[in-house]
Amino acid sequence: MSAPPEPDAGDVFDSAGVRIAFDDVGEGPPVVLIHGFASDRGTNWRGTGWYDALREVGRRVVALDCRGHGASGTPHDPDEHGPATMADDVVRLLDHLGIERADVLGYSMGGRIAVQLLVDHPDRVNAAVLGGVGPAVLGELPDQHEIATALEAEDLDAVEHPVGRRFRTFATRRDGDLHALAAVMRSIPPFDVSRLAAVSNPVLVVAGGDDSMVGDPSSMADVLPRAEVVVVPDRDHMTTVGDPRFKEAVVEFLGREGMAR
Repeated sequence: MSAPPEPDAGDVFDSAGVRIAFDDVGEGPPVVLIHGFASDRGTNWRGTGWYDALREVGRRVVALDCRGHGASGTPHDPDEHGPATMADDVVRLLDHLGIERADVLGYSMGGRIAVQLLVDHPDRVNAAVLGGVGPAVLGELPDQHEIATALEAEDLDAVEHPVGRRFRTFATRRDGDLHALAAVMRSIPPFDVSRLAAVSNPVLVVAGGDDSMVGDPSSMADVLPRAEVVVVPDRDHMTTVGDPRFKEAVVEFLGREGMAR
């Protein structure tokens, strides 16, 4: 297996005192890509072919490294993170680029941030894709404390919790700031699912058929007034993001519901 692409600074801007790194490539209606926890825009999107897939259908791709990740700033205080703060970073990035409204594609943590955008900033979102998301992502996160503790441990040998070890290993491979990532993990509160009933944007919910981390995506889509669901067979939380069937579903959905030229 080839190594994931290294994070790079790309373009940067100041988001309320935190450096945010991003890419802005291609031409056409904009789509914002928001990566998963302990990942970055290069690993989650560029290295899995998403930039190319979206540019090939005439889309402008804007992808950021969320605070605490990649080449962006890495605060160690949980109060400087959280989905609402990260959603505000996306809005400030749109302002920085002069974009009034965009389609949004988020995966896992990025899907949780996209949910926050839908409820806090619905006027800035056209259509949204929530990938790697289900009811478990919106509730009290399973193993949240154990993952944060594993990230803060002195070394991997001190981590016995299996999920914690998995996240610690992944974060170490990306050379992430472990204490910043722990702060991110501790900052994610349960979400009031009743707020989804007021979302009027078209939404596509996507999860792997073998993704045991997120729960049934259909039950989440049931409370979104304009939601569709796609399940990618034989893929788990880590393998869904690069699957061609995920890309095909997103391209088809955005072709119907996405920003017009």
